[in-house]
Amino acid sequence: MGEPILDVRRRAVLDDLADTFVPPVRPPDADRDDPTGFWSRRAGELGVGGLLADRLQELLAEDELGELAKLLDLLRITGFARLGQRGREGVLRLVARTSTDARDGIDGLRGIALQLFYGAADGGGRNPNWPVLGYPGPPRIDAPARRLTTWQAPPGEDDVTLVADVVIVGSGSGGGVIAGELAGAGLDVVVLEAGGHHEEADFPHDEMSALQQLYWRGGLNLTSEGNVAILAGATLGGGSTINWQNCVAPPEAVRAEWAQVHGLDGVDGPAFDAHLDAVLERISATDACTDLNGVNERLAAGADALDWSWHAAVRNCDPATYTPETAGHVGFGDRTRSKQGTLVTYLHDAAEAGARLVCRATVTRVRTAHGRAAGVEAVLAGVAGTTRRLTVEAPTVVVAAGALETPAVLLRSGIGGDAVGRHLRLHPVPMVAALYDEDLRAWWGPPQATIVGAHRAVVGDHGYLVETAHLHPAISAAALPWTSGRDHKLLMGRFSRLGTFIAVTRDHGSGTVTLDDAGQAVISYPLVDEIDAEVRAHAVRSLVELHVAAGARVVIDTGRGLLLWRRGEDVEDYIRRLQDAPSGADGRVLFSAHQMGSARMGADPATSVADPHGQLHDTPGVWIGDTSAFPSAVGSNPMLTCMALARRTAHAILAERA
Repeated sequence: MGEPILDVRRRAVLDDLADTFVPPVRPPDADRDDPTGFWSRRAGELGVGGLLADRLQELLAEDELGELAKLLDLLRITGFARLGQRGREGVLRLVARTSTDARDGIDGLRGIALQLFYGAADGGGRNPNWPVLGYPGPPRIDAPARRLTTWQAPPGEDDVTLVADVVIVGSGSGGGVIAGELAGAGLDVVVLEAGGHHEEADFPHDEMSALQQLYWRGGLNLTSEGNVAILAGATLGGGSTINWQNCVAPPEAVRAEWAQVHGLDGVDGPAFDAHLDAVLERISATDACTDLNGVNERLAAGADALDWSWHAAVRNCDPATYTPETAGHVGFGDRTRSKQGTLVTYLHDAAEAGARLVCRATVTRVRTAHGRAAGVEAVLAGVAGTTRRLTVEAPTVVVAAGALETPAVLLRSGIGGDAVGRHLRLHPVPMVAALYDEDLRAWWGPPQATIVGAHRAVVGDHGYLVETAHLHPAISAAALPWTSGRDHKLLMGRFSRLGTFIAVTRDHGSGTVTLDDAGQAVISYPLVDEIDAEVRAHAVRSLVELHVAAGARVVIDTGRGLLLWRRGEDVEDYIRRLQDAPSGADGRVLFSAHQMGSARMGADPATSVADPHGQLHDTPGVWIGDTSAFPSAVGSNPMLTCMALARRTAHAILAERA
């Protein structure tokens, strides 16, 4: 065994970096006594440097660790450790200017360090910074044990083969629905999920653990250019296990486009209405559990002041077990079973009908024989890092691994045609935060309860919805602008009064999913579309105007520079400065919790992967069953649309088999 890449000397530099990102600062007058030690606490007191090193070793490949080592060595030999806070920050700014790789590397180190300092919990499930932030942490509740039984491979080291009528790759809003429908119709179904199995009692208690265990690649992941930070589910139930539950119907204009331009017959009429209604009933969609926390109240007040239409969100929620104290934590798994995602609805239906649910099974490729589907090959993870090969033989394959991984499966399999991985839409989200005079408790109640729909069509059919974001310390710390350790800590010290408005934009431009040398998905999303730029500029204006109309004391842009508006200053001048600031890696990084379109349906094999009901143009028996099948961006929270389209595809599969 050679010397570890992150050896003692390099770990010492990581300690110094962590203390630079989170230094002690002089407390504001109101907190001058500092009873909890928050203002004097540096990152090293919580062991953030060591945690950061361990996390980097989990996340980075060996070549990436090698590049990181070069950066750490450069800082070490230039005397970084001997500098004061201002000198260290100056060095980091200089290094970041040398290349985009160096800038992105420092951004990544800082983001993880901030998440660890503000989000990591001790053995008792608490973080010593939370009292000053006003954050109570996740509520402790008695939760029942698991209710789903997943398939377990027989003991031994041999490869495993299963035989079924249908194998479904993915268990989220698409794959879960198709599993429930097909198993309920009497088919022998196997569902393969790359993530783990978590239910009420064993959902992670803290934000950092939840990000690592329930999210794609462990949490926030930047596109290859650094333009968009992506959040996606990677657990049994997929995105429906960790999303914010909004059930938003697809706009009529989008349904018409999909039917008339892309050939999806019936999605603009009563046939698709029936699928929407069936899904809404099965997932218990209601607005009876839509409490408004302070942030959502401020958004509603701002919309009222501007005379912009808004409505309370409809959410898939069981009122019998709903509590607002736990509702704000559903992004990390719902311990009450109130959230009616596929985990407790369609996957439960499938299991009751005899479907086998297999977790930690990563599909490498689709198997074909004589030009049509024959099953899949997968790697089955076991204990202590062991793996076995799993083969599922089935004449029908549904690929529903999400819009980031579905095209990767198809590309590794050499099927789907030239459109595989193209037309990726992300609903890129600009975000503007603000400080208010009162505590907003952004972690209480539903994450998104108020939806402002006044700007759905800004440029043609492209516009945005304004919603809120639930705030928890780790992701918030990484998302807030960092220009200095002092300024960032002052913002986080006012965390309880922080409110964030976001614009879910319907993108006109697109990105791609390709494969790296190891066969893993690479996400690219250039910000070059002029319509999208116009929509984002309009959205930034609206976000600021809403905060100002709602009574914000300070408005905070989330770009690289700490651009602030204080009550009494010129609003128009501030809006112009924000609109002139670049979007993406060079300025305001955008966010995406909605990924679509990378294996889309359509009538034309040259521009789509699957036919209008979801079957691949070039490989009979292989179907697409998730948001990657969307012909274009839907322009609203996609869960409901995904579920309805999946139900439509399931019925098409049954019709073909019949």
